[in-house]
Amino acid sequence: MPDALIPPEVRARLPELRLGARRAVGDRGIGLHRSRSRGAGLEFAQYRAYEPGDEPRQIDWKLYARSDRFFVREAERESPLTVWLLVDASASMAQADRARPGYSRLDAARGIAACIAELALLQGDRFGLVALAQEAPQLLPAAQGARARDRLWLALRAIVAQGRFPQPERLGPAWERIAPGDLVVVLSDGFDDAALDLAERLAAARREVWFIRIVTVEERDFPFSGGHLFRDPETGERLPGDGRALREGFLARFAEAQRACDARLAAAGIAHARHVLDEALDLPLRRLLAGRSMDAA
Repeated sequence: MPDALIPPEVRARLPELRLGARRAVGDRGIGLHRSRSRGAGLEFAQYRAYEPGDEPRQIDWKLYARSDRFFVREAERESPLTVWLLVDASASMAQADRARPGYSRLDAARGIAACIAELALLQGDRFGLVALAQEAPQLLPAAQGARARDRLWLALRAIVAQGRFPQPERLGPAWERIAPGDLVVVLSDGFDDAALDLAERLAAARREVWFIRIVTVEERDFPFSGGHLFRDPETGERLPGDGRALREGFLARFAEAQRACDARLAAAGIAHARHVLDEALDLPLRRLLAGRSMDAA
C-alpha cells in the first residue's frame, strides 16, 4: 500500500533520515529532543554484535566489508514522539501544473505526509492526521504501528481539496488532541492567513510546529505566453491577460509574498521549508531535519 504514495527512489532514501521534534531555545537556535535510551537515533553511541531480530538498516555495512562480521550501530534515540500531520484540504490545494495535470499540491502533501508517517513508523513513534476541510476537520487519532500507517494511507487518499480553509471555531480537533511537545507538520500552500494563524497559535501553545509550503512549478517559473484566463480556485475570481506581459510583475509579487510568509513563520519560531511539485518528496524533510528553515536556492 505505501508504495503508491511514496516513489521507490524516495522510499529507498528514507532510512537515512531520523525524525525529531525541534524547538527554538532563546537565541541558541533549534535543538533536538533526545533521551538516553538506545536505538536508531541521531547521535552515535557504540557498536555491538548483530543479534537475531535487529533491523538490517542498523547494520554498519562498511564495517562488515572490512571485518566480515555483522555489527549494529547503537545511538542515543530521540524521546518518544507524537507526530500530527495537518493537511490543508482547501480548493487551492487541487492546483496542478499543465505539464503534469494529474499531480496536484494535495498529491504532494499526501506523499510528504506518507514519508513522515513512514519515518515515525520506523522509529516506533505515534502519528495522526487532521485534514483541514471547510465543513469540519477530519481527524485520525494518533497511533503507532503498521496498521496505523495503513489507516493513515486510506485517510490521506480520501481527502478532497474543496472549499475554503476552515474558520478558527471549527479547528477544535487540532487543539483537543495535540498535546504540548507534540510535533505538528502543517502541509499547505500558505496562501490563506488562517493556515498561518493556526501554525502560530500552535507554536505559541508550546507545540513543535513545522510548516511545509507547497508551490506549483508554474508559480515558481510563470512560463506562460500569449493570452490566458487566470482563475482563483477558491473565490472563482478571473483575471484575463497576456502571460509574457504579466510574468515580471507576477514573479516579483509572488517572491515578496513568499518572503513575507517566511518572515512570519520565522518570527513565531516555526521551522519551515518550501516544496515545489517537480522536487523529490523527501527534499523538504531533509532541509528541516538539517535545521535549514529556508527555501531552495
